[in-house]
Amino acid sequence: MNNAAARANPNATDLDAWFDQRFEEKMAEREAAHTPSMTIIATKGTLDMAYPPFILASTAAALGWEVSVFFTFYGLSLLKREVDLKVTPLGNPAMPMKLPTGPAWLKGRELPIPTSVMSLLPGFEGIATNLMQKTMDLKGVARIEELRALCLEADVKLVACQMTVDLFDYRKDDFIPEIDDWVGAASFLPRALKADVNLFM
Repeated sequence: MNNAAARANPNATDLDAWFDQRFEEKMAEREAAHTPSMTIIATKGTLDMAYPPFILASTAAALGWEVSVFFTFYGLSLLKREVDLKVTPLGNPAMPMKLPTGPAWLKGRELPIPTSVMSLLPGFEGIATNLMQKTMDLKGVARIEELRALCLEADVKLVACQMTVDLFDYRKDDFIPEIDDWVGAASFLPRALKADVNLFM
């Protein structure tokens, strides 16, 4: 409204100001009442890639967020009753191989071994897995089973991809009983559409 019109009709200016204030108040109330939500798609089944979805999910849930994690393809390994995850150097070109224990001159140093060489050494996957697990234990990082239990306690929805279960001929009793749902992508995507944050891992 221009100045001349405002002077001619001062009540209109007051009404505009009142409306702006009420609008801001209502938007603030709506924001305060909104519960943030997050969806995560977990596709990896290695020990190193099992941590990000569970850490992010449990942290967000602890902050009061609504969280759903969709486990598909190799990510389904994270929902099995018996968790037996490995670390492989193959496909991890930036993976630092640091020794968690040993003499002071060697402990904590990166071993400059090319991943192409690591992947060819017999038993190196087992060594890498043991090194990472030992490092996690020494640093006080929870095991995957503990993080998964924390997620369940915080009401994180763990969702299994039914298509992958069928594809790999899994049985439902291969997995933990606390799985929230067994659905395909078409059923999970509407949940992701409404979420504030969507992550793919």
